[in-house]
Amino acid sequence: MEAVPREEKPNPLQDANFCSRLFFWWLNPLFITGHKRKLEEDDMYKVLPEDSSKKLGEELQWYWDKEVQKAKKRGKTPHLTKAIILCFWKSYLVLGVFTMIEETIKIVQPVILGKIINFFETYDSSDEVALNFAYCYAAALSVCTLILAIMHHLYFYHVQRAGMKLRVAMCHMIYRKALRLSNVAMAKTTTGQIVNLLSNDVNKFDQVTIFLHFLWAGPIQAVAVTVLLWMEIGPSCLAGMAVLIILLPVQTCIGRLFSSLRSKTAALTDVRIRTMNEVISGMKIIKMYAWEKSFAELVNGLRRKEISMVMKSSYLRGLNLASFFVASKITVFMTFMAYVLLGNIISASRVFVAVSLYGAVRLTVTLFFPSAVERVSEAVISIRRIKNFLMLDEVSHFKPQLHGDNENIILHVQDLTCYWDKSLETPALQQISFTVRRGELLAVIGPVGAGKSSLLSAVLGELPKDKGLINVTGRIAYVSQQPWVFSGTVRSNILFDKEYEKEKYEKVLKVCALKKDLELLANGDLTVIGDRGATLSGGQKARVNLARAVYQDADIYLLDDPLSAVDAEVGRHLFEKCICQALHQKISVLVTHQLQYLRAANQILILKDGKMVGKGTYAEFLRSGIDFASLLKKDEEIEPPSVPGTPNLKSSRNRTFSESSVWSQDSSVHSQKDGAVEQPPGENTVAAVPEESRHEGKIGFKIYRKYFTAGANYFVIFILIAFNILAQVAYVLQDWWLSYWANRQEKLNLTTNGNNGTNGTEHLDLNFYLGIYAGLTVATILFGIIRSLLVFQVLVNSGQNLHNKMFQSILKAPVLFFDRNPIGRILNRFSKDIGHLDDLLPLTFLDFVQTLLQIFGVVAVAVAVIPWILIPLIPLFILFIFLRRYFLDTSRDIKRLESTTRSPVFSHLSSSLQGLWTIRALKAEERFQKLFDAHQDLHSVFFKMQQSARVQFCVW
Repeated sequence: MEAVPREEKPNPLQDANFCSRLFFWWLNPLFITGHKRKLEEDDMYKVLPEDSSKKLGEELQWYWDKEVQKAKKRGKTPHLTKAIILCFWKSYLVLGVFTMIEETIKIVQPVILGKIINFFETYDSSDEVALNFAYCYAAALSVCTLILAIMHHLYFYHVQRAGMKLRVAMCHMIYRKALRLSNVAMAKTTTGQIVNLLSNDVNKFDQVTIFLHFLWAGPIQAVAVTVLLWMEIGPSCLAGMAVLIILLPVQTCIGRLFSSLRSKTAALTDVRIRTMNEVISGMKIIKMYAWEKSFAELVNGLRRKEISMVMKSSYLRGLNLASFFVASKITVFMTFMAYVLLGNIISASRVFVAVSLYGAVRLTVTLFFPSAVERVSEAVISIRRIKNFLMLDEVSHFKPQLHGDNENIILHVQDLTCYWDKSLETPALQQISFTVRRGELLAVIGPVGAGKSSLLSAVLGELPKDKGLINVTGRIAYVSQQPWVFSGTVRSNILFDKEYEKEKYEKVLKVCALKKDLELLANGDLTVIGDRGATLSGGQKARVNLARAVYQDADIYLLDDPLSAVDAEVGRHLFEKCICQALHQKISVLVTHQLQYLRAANQILILKDGKMVGKGTYAEFLRSGIDFASLLKKDEEIEPPSVPGTPNLKSSRNRTFSESSVWSQDSSVHSQKDGAVEQPPGENTVAAVPEESRHEGKIGFKIYRKYFTAGANYFVIFILIAFNILAQVAYVLQDWWLSYWANRQEKLNLTTNGNNGTNGTEHLDLNFYLGIYAGLTVATILFGIIRSLLVFQVLVNSGQNLHNKMFQSILKAPVLFFDRNPIGRILNRFSKDIGHLDDLLPLTFLDFVQTLLQIFGVVAVAVAVIPWILIPLIPLFILFIFLRRYFLDTSRDIKRLESTTRSPVFSHLSSSLQGLWTIRALKAEERFQKLFDAHQDLHSVFFKMQQSARVQFCVW
């Protein structure tokens, strides 16, 4: 197992003072480095102890285990949500206090502004008390603005960190559960589903944490604003608040509908990722039989079903965002329409205070609250899916490996009956009995489907026993029928976390016929191979698999047909030098189809249809007249009973073959069946697995153009831009018209008391002003809704087309591509990255466009009213451009590293599931969990740095 190859630097956040934490000065050295050169993994810091995967996962696991035990006692279903609340309630409570303070300040600010405006409207130079109050109001407003500017970004930083902790803890639990799944449970889930849990479902915790507190803050803030508006403009405010009150249940219904769509989408995504995992795993077979077109149609069909659900949920998101855009305009329109129809006169101070108060509640009620409903709905679905996974059956607690002295090492099976599935009437094994002692070799033969591998799995404890006895004394090593190697060096695959002993290691390489092969690798045994041994041939993987077991120096060896992947010459060497000599003092159970090796076995066990049809020595079977070849006639892989040149084998395992059978290791290099290609001596034949590449520098216009044109042609993009501009123009004009109306009313007031405008109203055409205001409101609503739906339509189509192009590129890629890129790396593109294209990117883009256009609108109006404002704006804009460029140099690299460090998490999961029996047989679950936590910690560092960099830019 490869440790994460990185020298960890102390995290400066641990020793940072209050000011450094507040303004993120502790990040400055990293930004200076990123400004000078491209950042690498070694530039990152060590994960904080409180953010470590092991600590967070074990803590949440403790609460979950406790919840499961309580539910079992009560006879009820356990709730994962309870375990999450009990584990993280303290941090979320603190964040709730932050939310209350921030939302209170947002409400107080318009009130203070109203006081300042009232002071100027009734200015009296002789009233020093009023002047002092005005200074106090101005100071309070400045303090509130400063506190809000810092607190807002700090809140989002800490809330995202809380979400990250929950996600990391959940990933730890999911991987831990995956290592413990029983074979029955494995049949109920797939690698694709587990990858989807780790890539998409857990990400919902990052998102729900951001908006969670607005579920209660939104209604409370709405009530507080209603009270203040009543004090300012009277009962007219109820017309506007009625709009917000109506929106709440509507958004709740949308949230429920979105939850239903999300559940269906997640199920379809599971199927697609599972299929993608199978396609990538079997790409060599697909290319060999030219099945690319058939599998392309299969995956594209699954993707179409998924994208139809994504599109429906995207339309709902578009309506939610549109409601955020237009809700405040509708509420202001309804409020002042009721206000003037009740005979009141509009004034600048009342308009400003009312609009400011609606602006304060606008984000919370129309964006954050519906987003909270939507995210909570998504999180509930994800929690339900994760809980269902965590409730799957685990492998039996039967522990066959017991340490004993050399004299007592034994493998005893008596009257063993096992079922893979109790619902099936036919057992996998039935009435199996045998005993193997130290120094003995048991050969297990039989046709395909006879139960040979099932027998080994029963000894391992993977196949639960129904009846009978399994008595195992000693440590077990297992060699799987399908060779398993993980991503790392050849040496790490063989050592498997054991201490390196040169003499022992060289001996293992020799008996497993690997020395010549390693000489041809680029870096010898330090060459990095893929998670499926992609840079090795089938025979080389089989020998590495065998070498790993031999190096473990176990007491009992379960060998599931390890000789079938090599040719006859190599197989003879492995049997003689490895099984007969190196393991001659061990217990060996060899499943084989090669009858020429049966003479060397101390016992032979013949299986058929899960039943034992014969047991004895080779001599006993010969005397009884049993024809071994006829027993295997159903097996298409049967080897001939003898190989030319094969000598007579002795029954004693510590005896060697005749001298004429001694095989030269050179043949392993040129064996066709072994898969190696003949090369000149000393020439490297295998390239190492390359690191995952990442883009450097800024993201050019070409990337954005490809992204948008993937979803629509230039005409549709022009229409999209036009609707965005029209929506913002209507948005600004509505505010401008209300201000113009109020100013005209002020000028036409005939009395000195602006609050009594009965004479002034005679000169205003109420139908004209109200009609224009209503028209602008309707235009804002229509353009806002069309804009949102059109953006989602185009960008979701982009995600669909980019997925199709990527999948077609994968199908057309040469086999070497799959040899050099782990499954997890490819699945990362098709799971989380495609998930971002479907969900996150359209939402982020629409939010960005709305914010950008609002900024331009505000600046344009401000410049139109006060042209002198351009004087400070120009240097501020230049400073902003400089800071943006300075921060982007680093933040881009951090984001790219965050993406690349996510792939090893999925690769490690996929590799672990492939070698699950080997991992459990060698008791390596804890070591693999530790490595998974290391991968998670590395990703967490970059994820947290990404959030920290963003917040530092915002604070500055």
